[in-house]
Amino acid sequence: MTLHRVASGTRRAAQWAVAEAFVAAARDGDLERLVTILDPDVVLRSDGGPDHPELVSLLRGPDAVAARAATFRRFADSATRMLVNGVPGGVAWTPDGRPFAVLAFTVSRERITSIEILADPDRLAHLDLDPLAPGGSPDTRA
Repeated sequence: MTLHRVASGTRRAAQWAVAEAFVAAARDGDLERLVTILDPDVVLRSDGGPDHPELVSLLRGPDAVAARAATFRRFADSATRMLVNGVPGGVAWTPDGRPFAVLAFTVSRERITSIEILADPDRLAHLDLDPLAPGGSPDTRA
């Protein structure tokens, strides 16, 4: 994942609002709303590692990114929010409580300009995500 500058409190709140709107639209499977939240030049990078080569991708444009987001809507209900490299993000969990992916959203001018997704189980195993697991404190929930 790439490093990003940490935003001021007011700006960060606006970024969280955009990220949460994206998660809500993905949860609802609302492609039209997803597209409106995404920048016209949005880029999605995902890394599933050798265990999930189908999750290694580079997508460009709101239609492609929205379509991919809608396919993962089942993970939106269990997502927990957290800062990832200083930007809004979160962890998507499998039904049995294992982390499926870490996501980071870069937001500019009230639109998502990039999404970074780490879904490589080997790399996820090295992250301390237990405090964020579903059922954690309410302030960490997406």
